[in-house]
Amino acid sequence: MILRDKIVQYSTMGEPGRAPIREAGWDDYIRRCARRDESALAALYDESSQLAYTIALRILQDEADASEVVVDVYKQLWDAAAKFDHQRGSAAAWIVILARSRAMDRRRFRSARSRNAAKVEELRDVRSAQPSPEMLAISSQSGRSVARALAEVPQEQREALELAFFMGLSHSEIADHLGEPLGTVKTRIRLAVSRLREMLKDTVR
Repeated sequence: MILRDKIVQYSTMGEPGRAPIREAGWDDYIRRCARRDESALAALYDESSQLAYTIALRILQDEADASEVVVDVYKQLWDAAAKFDHQRGSAAAWIVILARSRAMDRRRFRSARSRNAAKVEELRDVRSAQPSPEMLAISSQSGRSVARALAEVPQEQREALELAFFMGLSHSEIADHLGEPLGTVKTRIRLAVSRLREMLKDTVR
């Protein structure tokens, strides 16, 4: 079982934030985590997850997102346990820093996703003033033939192509909207256009 699954398993033993906070021994738990002692991770989670959850919830105002942040915090803590230096701060302070950082990251991602969704919605009925290369490549085909051909294109490729063709988004905007690397988006669109050309080559008028 991978580490993330184990942390999720610990979290399902009780909602984070239910157990009283006991800071004594947390430094030692982290040192044991550095030695890959999973029982120390479980004990640390039981005693400290309330702290991480409370911080994440305060920032995100969403219980599900806060719970996800808690999982991320303890995965990061496990991965970086060997770098913990108690002389630079307590285990509790480190957990606070991790929880706040991951919660802020999630809030920024959530905000960006909302902005992108709103932008796509605004552009739903708008066409690009300048035809994109994708539009020029297939605009000569009949709408019915294109619709049939699109249905045969893999979903991920079709989604990227539709965002470019029907909504006029740039490759960069599509990458932001889908949360995918720009190169991946370009490849999907190129493959989709190539597949459409192949399927439509006998329908050109």
